Amino acid sequence: MNETMNAFLARLYSLEGKTALVTGGATGIGRMIATALVQAGARVLIASRKAADCEAVAAELNALGSTGTAEGFGGDVSSEQGVKDLVAAVKARTERLDILFNNAGVTWGAPMESFPWGAWEKVMNINVTGLFTLTRELLPMLEASGKPGDPSRVVNLGSVMGSTPMTDPTYSYSTSKAAVHHLTQILANTLAGRNVTVNAFAPGPFQSKMTAFATGTDEKAAKIGKGVPLGRIGLPDDIAAAALFLCGHGGSYVTGQILHLDGGLHANYPGGLFDEH
Repeated sequence: MNETMNAFLARLYSLEGKTALVTGGATGIGRMIATALVQAGARVLIASRKAADCEAVAAELNALGSTGTAEGFGGDVSSEQGVKDLVAAVKARTERLDILFNNAGVTWGAPMESFPWGAWEKVMNINVTGLFTLTRELLPMLEASGKPGDPSRVVNLGSVMGSTPMTDPTYSYSTSKAAVHHLTQILANTLAGRNVTVNAFAPGPFQSKMTAFATGTDEKAAKIGKGVPLGRIGLPDDIAAAALFLCGHGGSYVTGQILHLDGGLHANYPGGLFDEH
């Protein structure tokens, strides 16, 4: 690759000098995001309920030899106090924040007849209330870092299941992700004048801890992929490219978007994501 091409790509996608927080960044899509940001040169704070896992992932990312760095620590967005503690932990580590990935989430599956009250409370608290509250509490840092032409970025993790009614018994999860999509657009409108963009990913099936029951082996992943219009499940590079687009200079004019990383499921698939194929 010649120097002109290198400079062009760096101008659009480099994150050198940027600081990011990725919640739920120790596994699955969160880890894919954290890896991409580090490799693009960012300083990445990785937080989840399991501090030891975050520390281990950070050490692995630092060993990649990229210009970016990673730091892992504990953080829990399931309660108001947990969010306050996480915000304090972030402020203790950095004076600036350019990128926030609200990736932490939880799911619950059960038949309608036995779907418990607590499944709604837990899922909505983490996936929606925790996301909103963390964004609000970190907003002063994001506003301080953003500027015209180079706004700070908030990216929320939605789901194709929040866009397309499916038959899978994940009532609270799918509803929470629909709320994330709607909240993303509300926040995008609210924060546009403050030099903060807000977008969301709406992934289809990727290999992760959350979907391990269906994608935990290559055989299972291939089976699920048959139900996707493009014929496969998502790969880490699919997440990486989208993350660098939204967070790099090339994505500075994009806000209020729900980016479907789903192989066409939201437009073409009428059934259940994890049905037999």
